[in-house]
Order: sequence, then C-alpha cells, then structure tokens
Amino acid sequence: MTQETSEHQTLSEEALNEIIQKAKDFFKNEIAPSHVKNTKKLKRLKEFNLNPFLDKYKASFLTGNDDPVSIAKALVYPRVLGTSINTTFGNKLQKFCSEVLEGFASTTSGIDIEFIDKLDGRRKYCQVKAGPNTINKDDVETIKSHFAGVKNLARTNNLNIGLNDLVVGVLYGTPAELSSHYKKINEEYPVIVGQEFWHRLTGVEDFYQRLTDAIGDVATEFDSSKLIEEVIEALAKEIEKTLKPENKETKKTDEELEAKQLSIDM
Repeated sequence: MTQETSEHQTLSEEALNEIIQKAKDFFKNEIAPSHVKNTKKLKRLKEFNLNPFLDKYKASFLTGNDDPVSIAKALVYPRVLGTSINTTFGNKLQKFCSEVLEGFASTTSGIDIEFIDKLDGRRKYCQVKAGPNTINKDDVETIKSHFAGVKNLARTNNLNIGLNDLVVGVLYGTPAELSSHYKKINEEYPVIVGQEFWHRLTGVEDFYQRLTDAIGDVATEFDSSKLIEEVIEALAKEIEKTLKPENKETKKTDEELEAKQLSIDM
C-alpha cells in the first residue's frame, strides 16, 4: 500500500482524538473506581485462598523474609496489579465497545463492530476480545458459530463477504502472545491483535501506542500507593493474629467448647 493511500484512508485527527478521549473517560469512570473498590476489599484475609505451602515461600522470594507484612505484600500485589484489574476490564469489554467504539457499532447478530479496514479497504465484521489469553476452548466454537451465521446471512442477501472479512480483534497484546485458542480460530478467520488491530481500525500505525499512553495518564489521577500501603498494613495485622500460636490454640479451644456445648444441647 502506498503512503498516499494510507493517508487518504486514515481517520481524521478529530475522530482519533474522540476515541482517545472516550477511552480515557471509560477508564476514569468504569475501570479505576472498580479497581479502587476491589483493592479496599483486600484488607480482609477471607478474600484470599491461603496456601500454607507457598505463601511464606512467595513472601521470602519477594522481600527476603516471611513476616506478616511480606506475606501481605505477596498476596496483595498480584491481586491488585493482575487478577483484579484484568477481570474488571474483561467484564466491562462490551461496555468498552459500546462507548469507546460506538462509531463502529454493528447491527449484525454476533458481531461487535464493523469497520472499513484502512489497509485493504474491505469492510470487516469483527468480534472484539480483550487480550491474547482471554478466551477459552468453548469460546472458539461460539466465535466460529457467530461467523457462520454471518456467512449464511451474506449468502441470503447476496453480500460480498469473504472469509478474511470476518475477523477477531484483540485490543492488546502481540501475535506471539496469542493463546492456542486464538490460533485455532486463526486457521479459519484472521485474528488481528494489538497494534495491527488499531492500525487497521484507524489507519494510524502508532495509534495503539498513543492510546495506551493516554490511558496510562488516567492512572496519575488515581495514585493508590497510600491505599495499597493501608491495605497491606491491615492485612498484615490479620495475618499476624492468624499465625500466632496462642491464637491457634485459642481458636482450637473455642471450637472444642462449641462442639461440647452442641453435644450437650442435643
């Protein structure tokens, strides 16, 4: 493709800025508040499935010791920076599509967005997924079923839709990171991921970088470093109480008394 053609098909700067602003608003109004709320819950030990074989090991691996604060850090950091935020984003994916990508909304059943591919000029019927590891085995057949429905509709209405026009768009990641489930889909339908997805959608090769940089700026408005310190401190106190031998004995005694009382009542 020539540079002239690429520039001709690129979205206007106004349209590009609109996507960026909507993405920032989405993270500010949807993702960040949920992230903060879920982080506050981690003050309670019951939010974790403790593994006595690994928790002290992970604490020592992380900080060099296995005191309660270190154990708390080993529990909190992965949840705050991994599981929690990834789950929140995945759960709100459809809302991301409807709000941030509303200009590409599709009325076709089983299709999230439609857009003119800025690299080949063809209309794409796209199912949007969050990241390179966010689908499971069952999703593969569901996606293929949706695309089969579109192909049948195309035949019925005499529409020119080729196999390469039915695509899965993955918002972030790289081709090398795609799971085996995506690779299975890619055997029949193109899976476009990260930079390539946003390039084809907008016509701007570095738009993915621009977008992620802009979203990163939102985080500066939600500096939760103090909150995380408070969560770790509160959790550490609970861990310390749980780990104290005398507390374990007291708990055991309480349980024995409770069982004894229960037998008397019966």
